[in-house]
Amino acid sequence: MSSDTRIHREAQTTDEFKGMTGAQIFVDMIQRKGVSHIFGYPGGAILPVFDAIYGIEGIDFILARHEQGAGHMAEGFARAGGDVGVALVTSGPGATNLVTPLQDALMDGCPIVVFTGQVATTAVGSDAFQEADILGITRPATKWNVQVRHVAELPRRINEAFAVATAGRPGPVLVDLPKDVMAAVCTEDLSPEIQIPYKTSAPEVKHDEVSAAVQMLKQAKKPIIYAGQGVLTGECWDELRALAEKAQIPVTTTLLGMGAFDERNPLSLHMLGMHGSAYANYAMQAADVILCVGARFDDRVTGRLADFAPEAKLASTQGRGGIIHLEIAPKQIGKLVRPDVSVVGDCKASLGQILEKIEPSSSDERRLWLSQIDEWKKQNPFRYTRSQPGALMKPQTVIEELYNQTKERDDVVIATGVGQHQMWAAQFYRWTQPHSVVTSGGLGTMGFGVPAVIGAKVAVPHKICIDIDGDASFSMTAMEMATAAEYNVNAKWLVLNNEYQGMVRQWQDLFYDERHMATKMKNPDFVKLAEAMHCKGIRCSDQESLGDAMHEFLTHNDSPVLLECLVDKNEHCYPMVAAGKALHEMVFAPETMEPSPDRRLASVEAP
Repeated sequence: MSSDTRIHREAQTTDEFKGMTGAQIFVDMIQRKGVSHIFGYPGGAILPVFDAIYGIEGIDFILARHEQGAGHMAEGFARAGGDVGVALVTSGPGATNLVTPLQDALMDGCPIVVFTGQVATTAVGSDAFQEADILGITRPATKWNVQVRHVAELPRRINEAFAVATAGRPGPVLVDLPKDVMAAVCTEDLSPEIQIPYKTSAPEVKHDEVSAAVQMLKQAKKPIIYAGQGVLTGECWDELRALAEKAQIPVTTTLLGMGAFDERNPLSLHMLGMHGSAYANYAMQAADVILCVGARFDDRVTGRLADFAPEAKLASTQGRGGIIHLEIAPKQIGKLVRPDVSVVGDCKASLGQILEKIEPSSSDERRLWLSQIDEWKKQNPFRYTRSQPGALMKPQTVIEELYNQTKERDDVVIATGVGQHQMWAAQFYRWTQPHSVVTSGGLGTMGFGVPAVIGAKVAVPHKICIDIDGDASFSMTAMEMATAAEYNVNAKWLVLNNEYQGMVRQWQDLFYDERHMATKMKNPDFVKLAEAMHCKGIRCSDQESLGDAMHEFLTHNDSPVLLECLVDKNEHCYPMVAAGKALHEMVFAPETMEPSPDRRLASVEAP
């Protein structure tokens, strides 16, 4: 067993929990873990725990309107604040309603610990009222899950849960709590020490792997850094910036990596992929060396795998370049794209060592490469056609106005739902601060934004926390506005209302001959809905009044607030890499008159 794997087979016992019920032990342990907020929903099987929490100072319980909302609040708390998010729900449907947040957290590497009630151990397996095999259901949706079978093992299981959730690549853990275990009184000495094998620290970075990466970067003529959420998890954004500027390497990020590199920096290529910038996609296809830091080559980033990064693959066969992958989780390396050099370990340590060994770059090849990228930026910016006076405004205009009114601040956190609005936010808001974006990546969970921004605001109450949402995504969890109002969590929701499931309609327009099946939405009056839930509601229906409406939205701090913006129903999100296409085979807005993919490929040849 490796030195960085901890397992206590003869752990020390203690009598400090004697005489306490399981529920009291639970409260004691989560206090030791520094848990200040719990999101959840009560029920019969978990009532002993809720009763134990009653009156406890230092633990704020936030009652969601649905268990899925509680799970996303825990995610938002973790993503914005960097701590573990905690959810507490009852058995059966209470537990199964958390499957979506668990899978969302697993795919995006988000540390949450979920505690679920369960029927008594004597009734497990009998199809008792509100019983569900939550371990079997959530095993593929968690890093680890466990059912506590005896009160004496409870402290240890809680320690193990938090350890696993935060070790290596973070993720979700579920602990199932049978009702009789939580009501039982501890009568014996017990051990709270961890007794399962898990990685306590990242693998030590190997010097030969770092040296190989440095050598490849030194000979690169057209390098690019592709940064993911691992840069944020590893808190190595300073090292990333220093390396990019020292070696003059342009940087593109994933959706979840936004904020890891200041997008106002001239070396920034912004987000890449399906709805990423054209210049990032062209640069990825033309680069001879790709340094991937804390990302996993998701299909939304790579496009058609066979034609991903052709120049880097060619350079690899000729011994003059290739792909470098820095990653903390070994199973992510080579899963989709085979790297030529892999550096397993914490990204902060890996980048730090590369930074020490790399030399400043001022070569003619590098200047030509950056010049080519500047040309692509000028030719292919994020753009759209603005609405004529009197017409419904474009959704991009709304996001640009939000950015213009907040760009001088460094205390803004943006959450999103999932859909066109999410991609427009990525394109038209400039991301400059770490942990400033809270969004659902791998699972693409509609309804994520409304509760997630509540969790974010709870984690960082001194910041302005705004959910950019679409009407369809917002409607899935809109009831959580009442949660924010009840607990005085002054979150903000900016709803782009086009009365459609916009992204699905876009696909129907482009690939299904405009057959709009099940995508048009008959929405409620969102302003009245907000007011019914004790929030302030504002509506903006024209571009001319947008500035004033946005100012009112941003400066209202007496309650949670919603701004509904009525936007063009027919707007599409471009550029777009369609399913089955390569990164350079982007579809552009018809009016932009972009060159064909073949002509564009000709322009990315080595200078």
